[in-house]
Amino acid sequence: MTQPSFGPEYARSWLLVNATHTQRFRIAEKSQADAIVIDIEDSVAPTRKAEARENTVEWLASGEHHAWVRINGFGTENWERDCRTLAECKGLDGVILAMVESPEHVIRTAELLPQRKIVALVETARGVQSLGAIAEARPTFRLGFGLGDFRRDTGFDDSPLTLAYTRSQFTIAARGAGLPGPIDGPAVGALGVALAEAAGVTAQFGMTGKICLNPEQAPIVNEILSPSQADISWANSFLEQLDERGGEIQDGSDLPRMARARKILNLASIYGIEAAEGYTVWNDPTEVHHS
Repeated sequence: MTQPSFGPEYARSWLLVNATHTQRFRIAEKSQADAIVIDIEDSVAPTRKAEARENTVEWLASGEHHAWVRINGFGTENWERDCRTLAECKGLDGVILAMVESPEHVIRTAELLPQRKIVALVETARGVQSLGAIAEARPTFRLGFGLGDFRRDTGFDDSPLTLAYTRSQFTIAARGAGLPGPIDGPAVGALGVALAEAAGVTAQFGMTGKICLNPEQAPIVNEILSPSQADISWANSFLEQLDERGGEIQDGSDLPRMARARKILNLASIYGIEAAEGYTVWNDPTEVHHS
């Protein structure tokens, strides 16, 4: 895979790769995932942590390959080893810090990994209670939702309704702190329609990235988390109509619509999505109309 032309603040698909399965590194690298994440945390057995760390350093040290790394949570015996070992890796794009429950976890990690981007992966009820403070911590680059561990911690099931409040809190905290949209947890084993529906839930809650567990998930996640042709057509039509009336604002909904239209077209440009010829939508496809 060629590196995306856009920064990780816009990355949609975050593909996890078990660090003990080195044969998968190249497969991931050639995938359509926006961000590759070598995992030396949850998917690696405790007895193989050192091996996973060594494999990761060997892959990244030369600078020929680039990836993010999911490291072990603050306070665990492997956390400091992970940080100190990865600090000098030329190909390290950043780290996803597991089990974040307070701003201190991110701040202390940044002290060992200066100038590295840190995604704070929040995976417990205690962490969710501190989301605002975690998002406001200076080293936090993006928030991530550790969905599986959160469900184990709380006993929640995985229905969108059950997790609606939690997902909303991630997006509100990220927006309030001026961060890019948060990264949603994975849809385990889902492909096709099921994955598209799961990624649709991600988008509905204002989350702009999603963890993927296999390369086949990446293109579907990318499509769902990108502006659709309906979005692009509406945005172009709205701005054209606005130009035709000399940019005159006619009612209170015009300004937010203008901002949304410009955001859609900006994202389409970033992701290299062109408007399909002859595709026309006159009404905002996401607007809810009340009778």
